[in-house]
Amino acid sequence: MKTWRPTAAGILSIIGGAFILIRGLLGMGHIGTAFGWPLGAASIVLGLIAIVGGIFALRRRVWGLALVGAICAVFPTHPYGSLIWTPIFGVLAIVFVALSRNEFSSLASKSPSNR
Repeated sequence: MKTWRPTAAGILSIIGGAFILIRGLLGMGHIGTAFGWPLGAASIVLGLIAIVGGIFALRRRVWGLALVGAICAVFPTHPYGSLIWTPIFGVLAIVFVALSRNEFSSLASKSPSNR
């Protein structure tokens, strides 16, 4: 039975990941600061993983990757200041992915040897 939870989790992961990714790209412009490059690069990686996990949640495929994407959406994009509220999206996405585990199919079930 399909519920709304994986769809909501996917949308929340994608939104949170997009904010993290954008903040990371903007942070890369502050090369002169102590945290510009490392924090920007980490934010870009976390944002991309959150977006990919959100896509897998929307498709209801590979529960583990959807969960990892939701977890990556939890991390704030900056240790202080702007966008400190975005982890709420990730926490909600984790809850929705965890509650809807039985709705996901895995890549292993699609292999020809299991038919």
